[in-house]
Amino acid sequence: MEEGVPCKTPAAKLAPPVKKSQDMHDERSKLVNEYACRVLELLGMGHRLFVPRLLATSKEDLLQADFEGALKFFRVQLPKRYRAEENARRLMEQACNIKVPTKKLKKYEREYQTMRESQLQQEDPMDRYKRENRRLQEASMRLEQENDDLAHELVTSKIALRNDLDQAEDKADVLNKELLLTKQKLVETEEEKRKQEEETAQLKEVFRKQLEKAESEIKKTTAIIAEYKQICSQLSTRLEKQQAASKDELEVVKGKVMACKHCSEIFSKEGALKVPAVSRENQGIETDDEKDALTKQLREMELELAQTKLQLVEAKCKIQELEHQRGALMNEIQAAKNSWFSKTLNSIKTATGTQPPQQPQPPLPPKESST
Repeated sequence: MEEGVPCKTPAAKLAPPVKKSQDMHDERSKLVNEYACRVLELLGMGHRLFVPRLLATSKEDLLQADFEGALKFFRVQLPKRYRAEENARRLMEQACNIKVPTKKLKKYEREYQTMRESQLQQEDPMDRYKRENRRLQEASMRLEQENDDLAHELVTSKIALRNDLDQAEDKADVLNKELLLTKQKLVETEEEKRKQEEETAQLKEVFRKQLEKAESEIKKTTAIIAEYKQICSQLSTRLEKQQAASKDELEVVKGKVMACKHCSEIFSKEGALKVPAVSRENQGIETDDEKDALTKQLREMELELAQTKLQLVEAKCKIQELEHQRGALMNEIQAAKNSWFSKTLNSIKTATGTQPPQQPQPPLPPKESST
């Protein structure tokens, strides 16, 4: 067994704060220290672990070399060979795989105890006490240093934990404020949504009433237009009949006039009035009366024809006006539909917080109906 005391594993430290660069550095340092202690333990047992493996792996080289060559081999070639990471790792594995029997270990232990007792008996008590005192002083200094390190780590950990706690409290306050604001905004949004739903219901009701009213007006207008068209058709038929009757009556009057000897001299065959060659003193009273009656009847027929044409024009104007009103009503209905749909969509988007900028819709052109 080796005389020196094997390196002990460092004492457990306080758990450092998570996710800190200093803590990660301390963790790496801890792992490095543990690894270094393990390496030192293995190196402390080098004459029983490494030396046999070094001699076994270098047996051929040592047998072929002389004394100077062996010294040079141990001084130059052997360190150079195991400077490579792969060779050093293989040597470490081979050394760790060496198994020493338990009987030999007990034998080595007894030999070591006997050797230590003989050394202690031969050694001066004063030197032994001095060495023991020096060892205890070194242990005390080491323990004090470890105590200082632990105290420093404790203070550092407390400071780090306090800072983390302050940051966590600040973050919690911020999150609580955000939560309160979010709750308030949620309540306001729900209230606004409720109002929008009520407004939407009212708009639907108003739109329904306006739509029913517009449909009834359209029906009335359509009925009136149909009646006026029927009246116009009747007036046109009546006008044509009156024109035909007037024409027939005019032909009859012309026939009678041409049959009369006195009247035929006044009118030509085309119906034009001729200037008589005889003097007015020769015309009879009957011819003047008949001419006046025919002229009066002709004027009455022309007046009736003019009135019929005027009524027809007025009816056509009224029909055009009604058609225009019907087109305006249809445009208003379409605009009301678009406005209601746009308002409803905007209210829903506003309630959900995703309302895009509203674009104005171009007005629909009025529908012109043929008369």
